[in-house]
Amino acid sequence: MKKNMGSTDKGIRVVIALVIAALYYFNVIEGTLAYILMALALIFLLTSLISFCPLYSPLGINTCKKK
Repeated sequence: MKKNMGSTDKGIRVVIALVIAALYYFNVIEGTLAYILMALALIFLLTSLISFCPLYSPLGINTCKKK
């Protein structure tokens, strides 16, 4: 896997995942919406850790500055 995510992109994804987790923790989101958003948060964290987003490849997006 070639890295296609830059540090800014990774940081934004981590912040969004943390916000979703906090909303769930404080019971702002509940039910099916909470489960969908928590799955999205998990995907954001996973893609941030490996620096690769599978959706970026077919779309030709690359936010990684290193070649």
